[in-house]
Amino acid sequence: MDERKRDSMVAYLRRRMAEFGIEPDDLAESIGRDQRRQNEIRYRNAAGETWDGRGEIPQWLQQAMSAGQSLEHFAVNGVPGQQPRKPGGVDWRSDPFAGTRLAADMQSLASPG
Repeated sequence: MDERKRDSMVAYLRRRMAEFGIEPDDLAESIGRDQRRQNEIRYRNAAGETWDGRGEIPQWLQQAMSAGQSLEHFAVNGVPGQQPRKPGGVDWRSDPFAGTRLAADMQSLASPG
């Protein structure tokens, strides 16, 4: 990644954050909350639906278990059936800026070389 592209992206993100009244501390807090939530997830299906194991079993999991699937199949954290994460990669397919210059710049930042 060249330094000029990086600086341009940082400037763009700062402008957008200012436009929406987002402070760096707000962003850090939100990321921290998301990380804590991800660590609490105990079960996940292929569609990305999750359950932390507390409270009532969600409908998606009840249906799967009624169809004969085991609870352990959906367990996260080392149990068979866990969906591996992409190491350090970013999935830009669901990017709301897809097709824009921003998306192209972000893809070039995420791509090695």
